[in-house]
Amino acid sequence: MNLSARRGMGVVLVLALAWGADAAPLFATPTPMPGQARAGRNVVDAEGRNVAVPENVERVIGSGAGCLRLLTYLGAQRRIVAVDSLEVRGSPIDARPYAMANPQFKKFPIFGEFRGYDSPELIAGLDPQPQVIFRTSNQRGQDPDQLQGKTGIPVVTLDYGNLTYARASLDRSLRLMGRVLGLEQRAEAVIAYFNDLEQDLRQRTRDLAAAARPSCYIGGLGMSGPHGVQSTEPSHAPFVFVNAKNVAAPSATEKPSSHAMVAKEQLVFWDPEVIFIDVSTLRLGVGENALDQLRSDPSHESLAAVRGGRIYGLFPNVSYAQNYETVFANAYYVGKVLYPRLFEDVDPMAKAEQICRFLNGGPAFEQLNKRFDGLAFSRITVR
Repeated sequence: MNLSARRGMGVVLVLALAWGADAAPLFATPTPMPGQARAGRNVVDAEGRNVAVPENVERVIGSGAGCLRLLTYLGAQRRIVAVDSLEVRGSPIDARPYAMANPQFKKFPIFGEFRGYDSPELIAGLDPQPQVIFRTSNQRGQDPDQLQGKTGIPVVTLDYGNLTYARASLDRSLRLMGRVLGLEQRAEAVIAYFNDLEQDLRQRTRDLAAAARPSCYIGGLGMSGPHGVQSTEPSHAPFVFVNAKNVAAPSATEKPSSHAMVAKEQLVFWDPEVIFIDVSTLRLGVGENALDQLRSDPSHESLAAVRGGRIYGLFPNVSYAQNYETVFANAYYVGKVLYPRLFEDVDPMAKAEQICRFLNGGPAFEQLNKRFDGLAFSRITVR
C-alpha cells in the first residue's frame, strides 16, 4: 500500500472513533406529521418522500434485505428494538458476517417476515416502540406510506445500491441513515473506508499488462438461494477492484449486471484459466452444486481451470443482499490468487477479519468458514 493510501486508512481509523457517537442535527423543524407529535425535522428518502422524523432517534427497526447490515455498519446495534424473521430463523445460505458478529440479533422480537413483509400488528405490539422504520426492498411487502399510516411511525426508504455501478446509491443511503440517527461522522468513516479499500486494490494491479492477467470466472454465485456453476455475476466487484479479466464481464455496450445464468456451452467456449466458486453452492444437494458439476460433467473436463487444478473458494457475496465486507475480503483473496507477487504482504483471512471488525464490531470469517467445510479462501480439488 502506498503512503497516500496508508494515510487515508489512518484518517478512517480516527473517524472510526465516532462509532455510536451522536452528532448535532442539521435539519429545520417542520410541522409534525399525524401520529408523530415528537417529529422535529424532515428528511427526503430514496423514493423522494418527505418524511418527518424525531429530533433524537434512539429506537429503530430495519426492514428488508440488507437494512440491518447498514445499521450495523453505522454502529447502531443498541438502537435496534426488533428484527425480521430471517435474523432469528436463518436462511438457506445464512452467511451474513454482521449477524455472526452480533449474535444478540437472534434473541430480538420479530416485527414481520423477511424481505420487507412487515406486520403492522407486530410492530404495534413492540415495547419499546421504534421511532423510525428504515426500509430497503421497497418493491415488496407493505407500501411505505401505508406502513407509515398504519403504524404512525415514520418510514424512511433506502436504496441498498452496491459497490460498483450503484455505489452512489449506497453512499446516499449510508448518509441518510447517518443523518436520521445523528451518526453522520460514522457514515462518512464507513464511506471513506470503502474508498480506501478500493483504492488500495486498484493501485496494486493498475499497471499490469493485459497478458499478465489470467482469465477468470465466478461460478456457483448465490442469489436468493444457492446455485450451480452456471450462476455468475458479470459485474463481480472483486474482479473489478483487482482489474481481473472476467470472461463474463459485460461489454462496453451492455448494462452492468449483478447476476446471470450462462449456458454450459458458453462457459466451455470462454474456457477461463481460473475459476472461483461461491461456497454457498454447497447448500445444494450432491450432484447439483458447482463443485460436483465440475467433477462429474464431461463437458467441464476440458476446461483449463479444471485441468490445471485452479479452482478456488470464495465466501458468499450475497446472503440477504450483498455482504460488503465479504466483497472486499474476497477481492483481496482473488488478488492473492491471480497476482501473488502484488499481494505478498496480504493474509486474506486476517484482512477479512480486520474489515469485519471495523464494519461489524467483531470477527466472523473464521467461524463462517467452518460452515462451508473450510473451503473458502482455499484451493479446491475437483479431479
